[in-house]
Amino acid sequence: MHQPVVIIGMGEMGGVFARGLLRVGCPVYPITRAMNLRNAVQEIPDPQLVLVAVGETDLHRVLSAMPKHWQNKLGLLQNELLPRDWEAYGYQQVTAISVWFEKKAGQDAKVLIPSPIYGPHAALLSAALHSLHIANRLLPNAQDLTFELVCKNVYILTTNITGLETGGNVQQLWQKHRELAREVAREVILIQQHLTGCHFIAEDLISGMVAGMEGDPEHQCMGRSAPARLQRALEHADDAGLAVPVLRRIHQQYGAGKSAP
Repeated sequence: MHQPVVIIGMGEMGGVFARGLLRVGCPVYPITRAMNLRNAVQEIPDPQLVLVAVGETDLHRVLSAMPKHWQNKLGLLQNELLPRDWEAYGYQQVTAISVWFEKKAGQDAKVLIPSPIYGPHAALLSAALHSLHIANRLLPNAQDLTFELVCKNVYILTTNITGLETGGNVQQLWQKHRELAREVAREVILIQQHLTGCHFIAEDLISGMVAGMEGDPEHQCMGRSAPARLQRALEHADDAGLAVPVLRRIHQQYGAGKSAP
C-alpha cells in the first residue's frame, strides 16, 4: 500500500490529480478550505506528497500555514508560480508542475501541450496524469523548471493582458494582433527576469507561448483574472523600476473597472 497523498484544495484541478493518484494506487486525503491543517497533520503525519491545489491567490496563505512535518513534501501547480514563491518560506524539496491542461466543471481535461514536471515526486505526478491520458514530461533539472514556469507565465499574462484590449481567442490574437502580443510578451519577460534573477532568450519563451496557443487556438484570451494579473505585473514592474509602457497604456485604457471595446 502506498503512503497517502494529501491534496489541499479540491476544486477542478485538485479533482483531476485525486482521480489520477487513486488510479495508480495512492490513498488520497483531501483537505478543503473549511478543514484545519493542524488537525489534518495529526491524522496523516507522514504523507508521501502534499499537493497544494488551491488557486494562486490562496497559495501564500496555505504556504505560510504549512505544518512543519509536511514542508519537505510539497507539490505545487499554481498559475504565475515561480521558485521565489516557495523559497520565501525556506522550502527546498518542492515538486512543481507547469500545468498545460484545462479542466472545467462537467468536462474532461483538455490538453494544450504536455505539462512539464520537476522535483522529488515528479514521477508520481507523471504516472497519475498518464493514467488519465494527460500528456506530461519530466524535466532534468531545476533550471529547466524555472524556464518552463516562466514560459507558462508569459503565455497566461500575455494572452490575458493583451486580451483586455483585443478580446477574442488566442488564434485571433496571434493572427491579427501579433506585434502587440509580442510587445506585451517582451515586457512580461522583463518582469519575469526580475522575479527570477535569470536571463532568458525572449524568442525561446515566445515560441513556447505560441506552442500553447496552437494547442488550443480557440482558448479565450481574457479571463476574469486578467485585470488583477495586469495590476500584479505593474506592481512587480514598479518594484524593478521597469518602464513597461505597453502594459501601462493597456492598464490606463482597459484596467480594472474599464470596458474593453
